[in-house]
Amino acid sequence: MKSSMKDNVQGTFHEAKGKAREMAGKITDNPKLEAKGKAEKIAGKVQEKIGQVKKVLGS
Repeated sequence: MKSSMKDNVQGTFHEAKGKAREMAGKITDNPKLEAKGKAEKIAGKVQEKIGQVKKVLGS
């Protein structure tokens, strides 16, 4: 698997996992879990963007 594709897949996974954690934190009224979910969701988006840049650059 190309590096760019791997970053896209992992980014999407982390974004989905972050969304789930964020919702779980909201439902259980747990601000720490919600914050961790938001952070993971953002990290996933960044990783996806890195994958897109790698694809454009041909890495």
